[in-house]
Amino acid sequence: MTDAVQQRFARFAREEAPGRSELYREWAAGVADDRAVRDVLARIPETRRQPPLVFAVTRMLGAPLAGYGTWRAFLLAHADAVVEECASRRLQTNEPLRLAPLLPVLSELCGPLALLEIGASAGLCLYPDRYSYRVRGASGELRAAVDPVDGPSKVVLESTVTGPLPEMRMPEVVWRAGIDLAPLDARLDADRRWLQALVWPGEARRAERVAAALDIAASEPALLLTGDAGDRLDELVAATPSDATLVVTTPGVLVHIPREPRAALVRRLQELDAHWLTIDPPALLDVWRPAVDAASWDGFVVALDGGVRASADPLGRTWEWRAGEMRSAT
Repeated sequence: MTDAVQQRFARFAREEAPGRSELYREWAAGVADDRAVRDVLARIPETRRQPPLVFAVTRMLGAPLAGYGTWRAFLLAHADAVVEECASRRLQTNEPLRLAPLLPVLSELCGPLALLEIGASAGLCLYPDRYSYRVRGASGELRAAVDPVDGPSKVVLESTVTGPLPEMRMPEVVWRAGIDLAPLDARLDADRRWLQALVWPGEARRAERVAAALDIAASEPALLLTGDAGDRLDELVAATPSDATLVVTTPGVLVHIPREPRAALVRRLQELDAHWLTIDPPALLDVWRPAVDAASWDGFVVALDGGVRASADPLGRTWEWRAGEMRSAT
């Protein structure tokens, strides 16, 4: 089992951490070469052993942002607590920047909107109308600026777009709700610490963005239900205001749902009297219109009711509007 841990952390150090977090690269490389640490991590269930999850748990428990030797000493001294916490935690990346490539899709929809997010975590992606947007071109030039109706927000979502720039306007959101297996409450210090621990070291701007978004969510809490979407979706749909357009969002969550329940959930979403807005890996679903060639597609697919709108970085940092191109292919 420790061989599996070695391979997983070595791959993370080699392929995922470089260019994003030098400290996580160092920690992961250290784990890959350290039998004593691997023996501890092998006690964690395989589905809860992702390097970012393990590192976030140790940070939440008090591990300092220091070199591998210091982190190793902390892990070995708190091995039981780390194993226990990892077994009960899951990655809940709640990146509001994902809203950047979703804003032009929301701009297509009329009337006041009711947002319902599946896999909501702390609900930070339920506040598209409370954030500011700055869209830049590949050379850094400002191409669009959109602010809430009451002025610029403390949360500024900066992204880079290539290709044509679609219409972008602030949506009118009158209702916000979400479902999560373990929703986080932006008003609770413990939940805030956990979400902030999930931000990788070196991502200072992201840490500031998440902290500010948590303040917004805490000031206007969304309705967040605990449970499986397959069990509780209809409950929230029934609570939707009758005079609002329901938009169910699944930004980056479907990949974490096993195949059969994921297929059942997608079928249910397609049956609803609602719009379905998602951002997913191109090979994950077969509902794209027109069909997407996963081998040549760059990034994730942004789609409305299955209709392809854009390709995007999974966290929304860069995107390309491709709706016109895709529609001409149908």
